[in-house]
Amino acid sequence: MRTQQWLAGIAIFLTMGVILLGAYTRLTDAGLGCPDWPGCYGFLKVPELQHHITAAEQAFPERPVVAHKAWNEMVHRYFAGSLGLLIAAIFFSSIFSKHSGKVIPSVLLALVVFQAALGMWTVTLNLLPLVVMGHLLGGFSILSLLAVHWLKLHPEYRVFEPKLISLQPFALLVIAILICQIALGGWTAANYAALACIELPVCEQGWLQRLNVSEAFSLHLGHDDYEYGVMSAEARQTVHVFHRFGAVITLLVLASFLLQVWRRATSSTLKRLTLAAALLLLLQFSLGVLNVVLHLPLANAVAHNFVAANLLMLLVLIYMQLRHSNTNVGKETL
Repeated sequence: MRTQQWLAGIAIFLTMGVILLGAYTRLTDAGLGCPDWPGCYGFLKVPELQHHITAAEQAFPERPVVAHKAWNEMVHRYFAGSLGLLIAAIFFSSIFSKHSGKVIPSVLLALVVFQAALGMWTVTLNLLPLVVMGHLLGGFSILSLLAVHWLKLHPEYRVFEPKLISLQPFALLVIAILICQIALGGWTAANYAALACIELPVCEQGWLQRLNVSEAFSLHLGHDDYEYGVMSAEARQTVHVFHRFGAVITLLVLASFLLQVWRRATSSTLKRLTLAAALLLLLQFSLGVLNVVLHLPLANAVAHNFVAANLLMLLVLIYMQLRHSNTNVGKETL
């Protein structure tokens, strides 16, 4: 049991590192820093010797070696590969354990394998936006599932809050809204629309007349290369505007939910979770505004991605606490 707990805790922090590195790789335009997969120009690491670089550029003449971008990509792959091995260890450890569930480790293993496939397709399909967005959601899902797995391995942190059982459907709605907003953010980033609007509160003058919803949410299949985007300026502005409106809706709905949880909760554990989620919500909204005002500074944009992942994880944990209360309410009344 203790081994399972340690593996889950380490995997959570490693997943956070992979998410940070993935955002940094994408935002430094290094997603195609290595044009092949899983190696880099046919090597296990970035080619550094001149004859290796020459061979690499002969094999991939359309992608000259840019060392810093290639290293950004490979470091991300090394960490992602390590996470995959760790999740495999969690799965096999659960198989031989009598004290832990096997469903979540099995789902985690399947998800990390699919996530690896998405990583491969990100490269082989030259940053197809649908795949890039899916890769982002996959990473966030792994983090949230690992947190649920950790909670199940630590029964001492589960709470019983019968007054909050009625909020369980609201919690599911909140999680669904946040996932949609994260997907919109991923779509915005994958289509290079983060700087399509650089004025507040919505966009540049005349934005309403320039909306192009059909192109903005088309899959744009069939292009040879999606690096730096294939959408028109109008479509990118439309994606950006939808993401901004989504941010306001997400802020209001999540704030309403967290306020209700805070008022009704009696356990210090749930109150701390709620407070942490509220602080992350405000921080996330502020980082989004700063992305516009400061024209997408790298550190701020990476933080915006990272905070979203952690906010989703906390909301999932809050939902699991409400679900635990619902499961045990019958036992309490017996």
